[in-house]
Amino acid sequence: MRGCAYKIVVIGTSLGGLHALEILLSGLPKSLPLPVVIVQHRHKNSDDSLSVFLQQHCAMPVTEAEDKEAIAPGRVYLAPPDYHLLVESGHCALSTEAPVCYARPSINVLFESAADAYGKSAIGVILTGSSHDGTQGLLSIKAHGGLVLVQEPTTAESAIMPQSAIYALQQHYKLGRARDWILPLPDIAPVLVNLCHSVLR
Repeated sequence: MRGCAYKIVVIGTSLGGLHALEILLSGLPKSLPLPVVIVQHRHKNSDDSLSVFLQQHCAMPVTEAEDKEAIAPGRVYLAPPDYHLLVESGHCALSTEAPVCYARPSINVLFESAADAYGKSAIGVILTGSSHDGTQGLLSIKAHGGLVLVQEPTTAESAIMPQSAIYALQQHYKLGRARDWILPLPDIAPVLVNLCHSVLR
């Protein structure tokens, strides 16, 4: 039997992300054979309440990433406030470089690092948000052969971020509105699970 073709899931979200992440993470089993790495835009002085809240809805351990921390399957890593989070050669890296798209952490920074480090083994997911952060990063994942998933804008609290990603992907790759990559929020977790488990059958 072959293992999962994918090695990492990276997720980006902003306005409305708390509820969206609650729904998505609650649908992922403890046995998911992938790490999940998340950038949620939040204030630079935020405390650890986000990880505490999400842990209540997630079977996998949820923690804020630490610099040089090894990335392990079946875990959820959150970008700490006011740090860019990158994934490099199986570990996390934190950066205080300038904000990107007015954000630190930036979704683009995470996604572009995942594209570089994992190539076609990366899955990028854009959820609700009120900025264009994440669009270029998702294009990078697609360009490296990875899989891209975008929340259906009508199911997003703020449709700006998913609409921006969809428009860019359609312009660059002529993907159309195929149901296999634009998904209602409740369908994203089951798709991620099926992508891993289908190759084991």
